[in-house]
Amino acid sequence: MLEVVNAKLMYGDFTAVDGLSFSVKKGEIFGLLGANGAGKTTTFRMIMGLLQPTEGYVKYDDKYVSYETVDKIGYMIEERSLLTKMTVKNLMLYYGQLKNVSKEDILKRLDMWLNRFGIAKYKDKKIKELSKGNQQKIQFISALINEPTLLVLDEPFSGLDVINVEQFVEVIKEFKDKGATIIFSSHQIDHVESFCEQLLVLQKGKPILEGQIKNIKKEYKKHNIKVVGDVDVSKLLKIKGVYDVVSNSNEYIVKIEGFEYTQSVFDYVATCKNVTKFIVEEASLAEIFIAKVGNSYEEI
Repeated sequence: MLEVVNAKLMYGDFTAVDGLSFSVKKGEIFGLLGANGAGKTTTFRMIMGLLQPTEGYVKYDDKYVSYETVDKIGYMIEERSLLTKMTVKNLMLYYGQLKNVSKEDILKRLDMWLNRFGIAKYKDKKIKELSKGNQQKIQFISALINEPTLLVLDEPFSGLDVINVEQFVEVIKEFKDKGATIIFSSHQIDHVESFCEQLLVLQKGKPILEGQIKNIKKEYKKHNIKVVGDVDVSKLLKIKGVYDVVSNSNEYIVKIEGFEYTQSVFDYVATCKNVTKFIVEEASLAEIFIAKVGNSYEEI
């Protein structure tokens, strides 16, 4: 299990992370969100043992991260950190041996992952000759080559198309099923919502929202009602509990303060013509995030 307890980290007089506590169990995917500069990368570096907290502590399997534990960790940072003049094969041999993986196992695992991601033909190519998307795949493989039990992923989907994102998601879920502890950050909140069990949102180094995603959405209370039909927006806005109506190309999204206002909206919509859709949904995680952090989060 990964434990972060009352962690605080200061750069001189600047507090990058303040009073951060959370834990991630084996076989669990934990989402860490925040706007740029919120403290996510600093938190990841503390988890990796690259930075020591000014106060509090970080432990993995009841031990501080050290040379004894680092071989169990796979880390993929947001910025590409590949040695671009090396070939894929030699780079992976270098990274794998740093994690005490045998040459034989490295090459065996490398072939498996290259085939999995459809890039086996690049094994003897230099990193700089690969596209950005394929470089991202190589960086992901470098985090997996030691078959980690703690997987730390900072923006793993950056630069990937939808198909390759789904490939990455599939692999992450497989590691979860094997019992790996996974901590994950992404600007693509729909993926955080789809496979993370727990979530923590940072703002200016402090946690402002945390817990199980299903409970966070339940406690937020606000709901959306999706309607297709000949409705009058001005009449919808007069209904108690309705605070906004968004018109999309083929439907209306009626935003209500709580589920208890659903019946009033339904009673009006039932009087309208050509109604083919009336669906009540919890607010999306992206909506909740913006409500907590504000519109400054440009990546939504």
